[in-house]
Amino acid sequence: MTDWPEGRSGGDRGPRYGRGSAGAAPEGARVMRQVRRGAPGGGGYPPGGPGPSAPPYGVPQQPSYTDGRGYDDPGGYDGYDNGYSSGHVYGGPGGPGGGGARAPRPAPNWGRRFKWSVITLVTLLVVTSVATYFWADSKLRREVDLSKVIDRPETGKGTNYLIVGSDSREGMSAEQKKELHTGSAEGKRTDSMMILHVGDNGDTLISLPRDSNVTIPQFRGSESGKIKGPLGQNKLNAAYAFDGPTLLVRTIEYNTGLHIDHYVEIGFSGFANIVDAVGGVEITIDKGFKDKYSGADFKAGKQKLDGPQALAFVRTRHAFAASDLERTKNQQKFLAALAHEVATPSTVLNPFKLYPTMGAGLDSLIVDKDMSLWNLASMFWAMKNVNGGDGTSLNMPISGSVGGNLVWDKAKVKTLVDELKNDQKVTVTGN
Repeated sequence: MTDWPEGRSGGDRGPRYGRGSAGAAPEGARVMRQVRRGAPGGGGYPPGGPGPSAPPYGVPQQPSYTDGRGYDDPGGYDGYDNGYSSGHVYGGPGGPGGGGARAPRPAPNWGRRFKWSVITLVTLLVVTSVATYFWADSKLRREVDLSKVIDRPETGKGTNYLIVGSDSREGMSAEQKKELHTGSAEGKRTDSMMILHVGDNGDTLISLPRDSNVTIPQFRGSESGKIKGPLGQNKLNAAYAFDGPTLLVRTIEYNTGLHIDHYVEIGFSGFANIVDAVGGVEITIDKGFKDKYSGADFKAGKQKLDGPQALAFVRTRHAFAASDLERTKNQQKFLAALAHEVATPSTVLNPFKLYPTMGAGLDSLIVDKDMSLWNLASMFWAMKNVNGGDGTSLNMPISGSVGGNLVWDKAKVKTLVDELKNDQKVTVTGN
């Protein structure tokens, strides 16, 4: 008979565990899911099972990984199925209470994605366009008030722009004046004057020689507001020298009878900057020429002119026998080519080229107070059409000269003006 050690005999032994014990077996150590404590018949014991087999209080077998289903119970510990390794998702068909396979991911809604992509792109374009418009509009120098011009002829059909190239050296450094061969004369005069008619029956560009013999009539002073003149017979560019753009417009309207709707002026530096901003302008020169006054030195043939070269090309007159008339033809030719370059897709659709071009042009243009960006764009487009063969370019018809000044052919000028007023196809030819 076995003797029990003191303190463990009789009813003082307390709860007993193991074989023959009436007490409940202690709960086995909890382990990680997907781990079991022993194989059937081994030393391990699952929760709620009998006590250890032999020897008493034996060491449980080390855990071994199962196939991902938990303990021996097919449902996992206490019926819990964690869903791992079986494709289940919590809360889905394979989670607690579910037994189906994982639902497939829905196919992308490409129509919805395309719609929102288009909406985003359109919104971006609208915002960019509006911002560009206000930026460009703020840069226009609306300095000429045509309401000060008196005794104006009636407005005809179409739109007439007076485009003026001045010899302004505003903002130019001594180095720039030397590079562009502009000299350092104070004030400013008109180097070129053109009327551009934009209408439904073709666009027409008419050069007005600066040495044209005209009458400078009565006018309202741009600064004083008082009526002055008339100043009698003089060169056309003298009107600008006497009282600026408004007197020039008044003189042209008085001598032609044609209403001027808008005024555009550009100086030396601004012209050269625009040419450089578009990367130069390609033009074909029929006959080579040199001019030490303008810095021109050109050979015949197709070539691309940069800003300084372009300015020399349009300013040259000493290299030609018919100095002023030949120069106006070169000016028409180059301005049309420049407008064509500005309006090409490679400029319009390239922001790295478009914005510098707009900045260079708008900063240097002086326009009338009623000029809009739409008017300006229409003017450039019309000049492009003239170069493309859809329009007409000519010099104001000349009948002779007096005192070195060119006299207009009155009969031809009247026919020309009538055709422009009625927006008819121009039939008149110039010199």
